[in-house]
Amino acid sequence: MTIDRVASNNQAQIFLAQLLKAEQNLNTAQEQVATGKVATDYAGMGSKTATLEAARSSAARADAVNSATQLAVNQADLQDTQVTSLANLADQLRQAVTKAAADGDASTLMGQAQSIFDQAVQILNAKDGSGNYLYGGGKDNTAPVTVNSLADLQALPSASDAFANGTIKKSVNVGDGQTVQVGLLASDLGAQLFQSLKDVADFNAGASGPFGNPVTTAQSTFLSGAIQTASAASQDLNNQAAGNGFVYNRLQDVMSQQQSLSTLYKGFVSSLEDVDMGQAVSQLNQNQVALQAALHVTAQLGQISLLNYLGVSQTG
Repeated sequence: MTIDRVASNNQAQIFLAQLLKAEQNLNTAQEQVATGKVATDYAGMGSKTATLEAARSSAARADAVNSATQLAVNQADLQDTQVTSLANLADQLRQAVTKAAADGDASTLMGQAQSIFDQAVQILNAKDGSGNYLYGGGKDNTAPVTVNSLADLQALPSASDAFANGTIKKSVNVGDGQTVQVGLLASDLGAQLFQSLKDVADFNAGASGPFGNPVTTAQSTFLSGAIQTASAASQDLNNQAAGNGFVYNRLQDVMSQQQSLSTLYKGFVSSLEDVDMGQAVSQLNQNQVALQAALHVTAQLGQISLLNYLGVSQTG
């Protein structure tokens, strides 16, 4: 009589389940070592998914604010140089008028005034890195200063007519619904300086002009008053430069805060989704051993029969 091999179905099912579990654990460990992540999908993250996505969203928001603020910082930095230059030009006009009045010689005053005007127009019509007029306000595709010479300025009814910029000053969102105004307008920056230059040009073209050497009594009287208007223009521009500097420093603080927040949130994301590589490699090795053991036991199970326990049947 032949004795068939006997194996327990329950045992087979148990060992098969263990084998599948060991294989799944090994695959998970291999994926973690390969990617450096706890999981590559939401299912693998389980209950941590909502927290992880909230941290990612916060980090992305901080980065976006930081990026926008960096552009604003660059603009404020450029404006600092240019507004300071405008203040210096206004002071040059004051010095030129003062010297003409003191020396009684205004023969070179109009040439100096024209040079100051040309430099001021170049600054006020400056463009940013995107090709937009820096001081154009809401009309940043149109040159904010419309006159090309001191004679053109003198021909206008008012110095304010020399400006075609918009009225909206650029602002940047610094988070939590707060904005910081960073933009400046050509008309705000150049109004007093252009009026001082126009006053000089108007007087030179009027009945008491032109300026020469020596200056007349009427010219001397006018120049004394022009010193004050030029000084006021210089002071106004220095005040605006100081205000721009305050904005620059505030934006720098915002950048520092947003960078810290981004680092914090990204660190939190990393703590949730990144694996400890040393621990992951160790776990991988353990799972490989576990799978090998499960395979060995399963192979052994297939070889078990009653003959292993009853011995070989003798025939007589």
